[in-house]
Amino acid sequence: MLKLLATFLVGLATSAALAQTSTFFDRQGHRGGRGLMPENTIPAMRRALDLGVTTLEMDVLISQDGQVLLSHDPTMNPDYALTPAGQRITKAEQDQHRLYALPYATIRRYDVGSQGNSHFPRQQKMLAYKPLLAEVIDSVEAYARRKKLPAPHYNIETKTTPAGDGTLHPAPAEFVAKLLAVVREKGVGPRVIVQSFDPRTLELVHQAEPTWRTALLVANTDGLEANLRRLSFRPSIYSPQHQLVTPQLVQASHAQGLRLIPWTVNSAADIQRLTRLGVDGIITDYPDLFAEVLNRRK
Repeated sequence: MLKLLATFLVGLATSAALAQTSTFFDRQGHRGGRGLMPENTIPAMRRALDLGVTTLEMDVLISQDGQVLLSHDPTMNPDYALTPAGQRITKAEQDQHRLYALPYATIRRYDVGSQGNSHFPRQQKMLAYKPLLAEVIDSVEAYARRKKLPAPHYNIETKTTPAGDGTLHPAPAEFVAKLLAVVREKGVGPRVIVQSFDPRTLELVHQAEPTWRTALLVANTDGLEANLRRLSFRPSIYSPQHQLVTPQLVQASHAQGLRLIPWTVNSAADIQRLTRLGVDGIITDYPDLFAEVLNRRK
């Protein structure tokens, strides 16, 4: 009886947390806000919190020795990464710097911030590395407490594809198990969204933690119904490329109880247009745009 009561109370607390998260407009910093800071790094996440972001969007991959780390690319990106010896990486050499073939101790020695990223000229140049997910959570939780900021939410993308299984990352079951272990250890499950273009990982997350939020990422023109049929359950969030958002999509998503949070919205005009359409949040590389656009509406 006590076990049943404890299970009920945990479920009730989780439901209350989820109900609360469904009421706010979700300001998400894409990769921590890569337009301003080196992507998927601790400085980016902290800067995003300073700018009023409610959810820290990030990508995760797995190292050779099974560590969950932040990275969008399965290799070191030649656009901005430097080797531990401080050398540039050419596109021809990129596959030699595959994360799943490197232990995390080696990955940490690469510099992913000093060169900057020419695609984001406002990005601050600084020495930076690819951190572990556990380290990121510890750091930003402590930072938020110290700055008296609201506890952050986390939108964690599993960077998996069927073609990458066994070469760029472990198979979905192992990948998801490692991710869930970190989130559970840190106790932030009610504040986590797991998102993916890969339905396989979303299915596994939902099976293991049915109360956790999930988001289906979409970049195709197949439409809402066709994309939802790729899953055996209803995700919490439908997350399309922002150019795909129409008034009809917003209405249809809400009619099915889905939150609609588009990506990656990098102009004030587009943020204003989408908020007027009634989306439930915005994912952007430039979280400073929120102050420019959304605070003006208060």
